[in-house]
Amino acid sequence: MSTRARKHLLKPLVLMVAAVALEGCISPTPDSVGRYTSPIGGAPVIANETPYSAALRCMGGFVAQRPVRIAVGQIADYTGKAEADGSGRKVTAGAALMAMSALNKAGVHMVERFDTSVAEMELKYANNKLIGDDQHPNPTPGDFRKIMAGSIPGSDYYIVGGITELNFNIRSENANGNGGGTATNATTGTASGSMYVMNVGLDMRLVNTNTLEVADVISYQKQIIGRQISAGVFDFLGKNFFDVSVGESALEPIQLAVRSVIERATLEMITRIYRAPAGACSIPLGTSDDPLREGGESFGQPAAYAPQPYAPNAPAPSFQATAVLSDTGRSRPYAGYEGGQPGLLGLRGGL
Repeated sequence: MSTRARKHLLKPLVLMVAAVALEGCISPTPDSVGRYTSPIGGAPVIANETPYSAALRCMGGFVAQRPVRIAVGQIADYTGKAEADGSGRKVTAGAALMAMSALNKAGVHMVERFDTSVAEMELKYANNKLIGDDQHPNPTPGDFRKIMAGSIPGSDYYIVGGITELNFNIRSENANGNGGGTATNATTGTASGSMYVMNVGLDMRLVNTNTLEVADVISYQKQIIGRQISAGVFDFLGKNFFDVSVGESALEPIQLAVRSVIERATLEMITRIYRAPAGACSIPLGTSDDPLREGGESFGQPAAYAPQPYAPNAPAPSFQATAVLSDTGRSRPYAGYEGGQPGLLGLRGGL
């Protein structure tokens, strides 16, 4: 058989092999569970944690002693950055939900103010006597839910703010090179690598619901790093040639960075409002996991804390302050509790 004939027979054979391979992945008839194909992947669902989640859970012991109700309002994306293909925004619109999750990790007593559409509809139906009284032991068609004055608890504080910064390529570095023999059919190779840094910023405030006084304001930013590495080889092998390249790229998740900044800000807010002792829940504040550490300086050592049952008439945990914290004091979140006269923190120091 001639070489030309072999080539004509080889093409249909390759197509048949490809068809058989595809048929092994997709079936025209569903299987016993109703699927045409089995999906790839199988990673388990895991907790959505940040370096500050452990410290938030530690705060649960102090939160249990002071029944402060906190609501979360709008924490919007004010960066205005959108994907070039029009598929959506680059930063999550769920920052308020992240703040709620952070408060829940700390065991904070929350009241819903972000989405009250269902509650308002229920109230409307109850006002029109359309909802039955499920609490009645023997409900009859005439029983309906009563609207009781004062049945909805109010909030003491609420959190609002926004994602205000998204800066791309603050700084980048790259290097590349290639080399090989000088002959026409000599082997040549290439290698390159690059790194770049971007950041996200958050401005969040804590507001007293009764007086609308701003109790605390936090402005934080976190840098995000990305990298790309690639290498390739080109060579002739007899009458054939081959060109092989490999590469790897990674970018720290932008939305995880947003969650980390929100949890860091929430941790500091509730540390002050619940008057936690200095250093009680400082992990990971000031450790290698804290992006806001200052030159590796330790801001406080972790301390064991055994939660005590809440006593309504018990005095609040004592604290002392030297002065009202400025923005520059944000790098030391427990500095306001060190020595001096009490009470100078005002709303920043607690209730």
